[in-house]
Parts: sequence; C-alpha cells; structure tokens
Amino acid sequence: MNLKISHLGPPGTYAEQAAFFYLNWLQTYEGTTAKKSFELCPYPTIAQSLQAVIARKAEIAVIPVENSIEGSVNMTLDSLWQLDNLKIQLALVLPIQHTLVSRCTSLDNIKTVYSHPQALAQCQGWLSQFLPNVNLIASNSTTEALQRLQQEVTTAAISSSRAAKLYNLPILAEGINDYPENCTRFWVVSTEENNTSDCTHTSLAFSVPANLPGSLVKALEVFARLGINLSRIESRPTKRSLGEYLFYLDIEADVNTVIMKSALEELQNYTEILKIFGSYGVLPITPYVS
Repeated sequence: MNLKISHLGPPGTYAEQAAFFYLNWLQTYEGTTAKKSFELCPYPTIAQSLQAVIARKAEIAVIPVENSIEGSVNMTLDSLWQLDNLKIQLALVLPIQHTLVSRCTSLDNIKTVYSHPQALAQCQGWLSQFLPNVNLIASNSTTEALQRLQQEVTTAAISSSRAAKLYNLPILAEGINDYPENCTRFWVVSTEENNTSDCTHTSLAFSVPANLPGSLVKALEVFARLGINLSRIESRPTKRSLGEYLFYLDIEADVNTVIMKSALEELQNYTEILKIFGSYGVLPITPYVS
C-alpha cells in the first residue's frame, strides 16, 4: 500500500522531519512489512495539508500544533475547528534547533532574514543581539525561502541543519533559538478513529452558548469535579463577533474511559458546539540525521 502523508513543505521542514519519524515508528509498531511504500506530499500551508486528507489526496497529515517557546500554532487550531471528520492518531514531540543559513560570508552583510513566523519568534533574542537592523520577513515555512538564497547573497533564512544540507547551503550560525529546550509538538491526523489502547491524552474544542459570566467556569468545573487534569487550555476567536471565543483543551485521559464519557456527557450541557479531535499517545522523537 502506498501511504500518502501530507505536511507543510517544501521538503526539509521540521514537519517533514516529524513525518519521517512517524513512518519509522509505524513500521516498527505495525511490523516491518506494514506500509512498505509511502509518499510524502508537501503543501504550502498547514491548512492545505489538512484539506488534502479531507479530499482523500492523502491518508495522513503531520501538522505542528504547539511550540514550547511560542505556544500554539493558530492555523492548526483554526483548521481543525473548521474542518470536519479529522481525528488525532498520535502526538510527536520533536526537539528544534534552528540555524542561520546563507551564502553571505559575514553576519554584517546580511540585510534580510526569512523564516516561518514561529521560527522568527523563537530566535528573536538572538536576532536582536546579532542582527538588530535586518529586515525580518515571514514565510509559509522554514524552508520556503532557501531556494532564493542561491542568488541573493545578502539574504539569510532560519531553518534546520538538515534543510541546509538538503539544499546544499552554508550554515552561518547554529543553535540560534533563544532557549535550548525548544521543542514542537506535532499531531498525526487522519479521518479514521484511533482504536489503539495506549491513549493518554484527549483534545477537544467547544464554544459556549452565550458570553455570560460563569459560562467557561461551568464547563471547566466538570473536569475539576471529576479529578481530570487539563494539560492545556487555549482560546481562539470564533471569527463571528469581537469578544466571542472558542476554547481548546488538552486532557490527560482517554476519551473511552468511563470517567471521560461521564465528563463529556455533562460538558454538553454547557457548550454550544463540542468537537472531539480524538485520543492519542505521545511519542518523544530525536532529531533526524540523514
């Protein structure tokens, strides 16, 4: 079977790196004969990589959801809410080490730095110290701008050392993220229900019926009363009206347990729309070496 996996492209992104690790894990988990062939399908945006799964152009999407320095990836959260029938299969935690890639011979000659907004933010301290006067330009991914570096000798990009090797580009500085303990959590998403028995987390989102005092508290008290721990809570605008929000939760429990079924049944009394993105396990991974 040819397994198609969509991810944020072009080739060389951290999402592609996470996708490779998922494939290695999958063959180990299901046996060496499972999924013998695969195709990685890069897309310009996270939203498009998820839409590819909905359109059945890919079976799996590997998407970034949260960084330990900069927090949640909003496009991922918004897309999961807007698209139906997507289920999280697994979470991958990838250590991130950014490098400055350029054909420029000196930092003093760099005028422009490109990268994904998350990467620029994760390196803002280093950039302020060593490149305080450069023009910072956001791109769709950490590798999108690498091809332009072949011709633009005063331009640099923040990317991975693996991407620099892939595009045959010099590295001017390594480990430029502001905090050494920098990691990104990715979700492996498909349209299938996750039937594995080792799920430790559940992710969901909901809106409340009205913007009234106590609306959110009532929903969250359901989990507190049952002794269920929330590992993350995030709000995002509904995009309908100023001041209206959606709430995203990561919960340390399997949706199929009796206590979670009870919690979700009660939660419906306090929500307008409730979307359960699925239960899954969390897999730490190590940096890819080609």
